[in-house]
Amino acid sequence: MTSIKAFRIRELDKKVSSAFEEIAAEDMDKGEVLIRIAYSSVNYKDALAATGAGKIIRRFPCIGGIDLAGSVVESSDARFKTGDLVIATSYDIGVAHDGGYAEMARLPADWVLPLPQGMTTFEAMALGTAGYTAALGIQRMELNGLAPANGPVIVTGATGGVGSLAIDMLAGRGYQVTALTGKPTEEAYLRSLGATAILDRKSIDPGKIRALEKPQWAGAVDNLGGAYLSWLASSMQMSGTIASIGLAAGMDLKTTVAPFILRGVCLLGIDSGYTPMPLRREVWRRLATDLRPRHLQEMTRTIAFADLPGAFGAYLEGQVRGRTVVRIGG
Repeated sequence: MTSIKAFRIRELDKKVSSAFEEIAAEDMDKGEVLIRIAYSSVNYKDALAATGAGKIIRRFPCIGGIDLAGSVVESSDARFKTGDLVIATSYDIGVAHDGGYAEMARLPADWVLPLPQGMTTFEAMALGTAGYTAALGIQRMELNGLAPANGPVIVTGATGGVGSLAIDMLAGRGYQVTALTGKPTEEAYLRSLGATAILDRKSIDPGKIRALEKPQWAGAVDNLGGAYLSWLASSMQMSGTIASIGLAAGMDLKTTVAPFILRGVCLLGIDSGYTPMPLRREVWRRLATDLRPRHLQEMTRTIAFADLPGAFGAYLEGQVRGRTVVRIGG
């Protein structure tokens, strides 16, 4: 190996640009495990990083792509051997360490996870950070007592990657799922994933949220933040549990203590970036077993590596549903 093809993000005069480059092997980042990448994926975070629309990259230049799956080429760590199929997501990948938008990646062994039994590298990237985050949220909520018998759950930002996968996983577990969306025209898609009810985001007036609304939800997976998270907190049932995952509607949270001290509501922050490896392994095990989405193929599209630059605009415009896998060597 003398060089690899990579999609690299640079900054010049405080302007971010990205393009395909040939990277010399000796210029690859350090790490104990060299991986030949089969697939990566596109996340909203990747779109922000590649276009400079968000201050995501912490080191320039950097190969983008926060997700990757492939096979080990060489390893100086005894936990991995040549030919092992592996996954790597989050940590500093694609933001401060060269990521998955390349033919190969060299990573610290502590960031690498064996591919769960019964899962392909394609499926791993159809899940990617989005699937892992949704599953981590469900894992945390269930550890806090959430169960199908408790009552209905709601998923906000329902047509996105995390939202779509969360609906599928929850419905597969026997939960009654309501999808909150700003795209009511996607009702058929959301119901096909298992949603039993669709709630139009426009039905919620951010300026008229009371300290305590009518109790409705036993659990919530929230990808929006802002006023919608405030509304969720006020409309949870007794001992309801919220997994706070995203901030598509804003970072601010204006609420009162009423839901927490009068209804015992739990607000769980879900950080998929630096999850301890034992929990990370357990969540990926569940993604291959009881949390395995039933409609992963239907919600996933695949693009060629060469088509990657054209994929980011739709993410920034909120026009994407489900997941996008990037075929690199797969």
